[in-house]
Amino acid sequence: MRFRPQYALIAVLALVLTACGSGPVKRVSEPAASIQQLTVGNDGNWDVELRLRNYSSMPMRFESVSLAVKVGDQAAGTLSATPAVSIGPESADVIKVRLQPASAARLVVADALAGSSSLFYELEGSVSVTPEDKKQRSFDIKSRNSLNQAPGLPGVLR
Repeated sequence: MRFRPQYALIAVLALVLTACGSGPVKRVSEPAASIQQLTVGNDGNWDVELRLRNYSSMPMRFESVSLAVKVGDQAAGTLSATPAVSIGPESADVIKVRLQPASAARLVVADALAGSSSLFYELEGSVSVTPEDKKQRSFDIKSRNSLNQAPGLPGVLR
């Protein structure tokens, strides 16, 4: 078997090109938001645990959240917060937001709790995030999901 210099040259060039790479690609993806838990307080107001998901390949700082909430077919109000929380790549975190819901939405939630039935909800609005070493961006969010009564926890939907 003979040594061929062109194979050595190809191997050296491949190593040089690999060493010149800029590292992993940093990708900014659209974040997501969903309700992790809704607790009805004694005063009728809701404590909402909002789950914020970062699908990007770099840390993102969630600057502001403004999401209109609809339960069943009733508008409940707007979840507004400035969490200023940094969430790692492809991770999630939960923030708490207090909401004084519309009376029609209170009735929808009360019916779901009384009947132990699912509560369908919709979130629509925007989330502003700042990627690592970049400028702030705003993303439109629209999601639908459902919550069910948490066993043994009165007034709590998860």
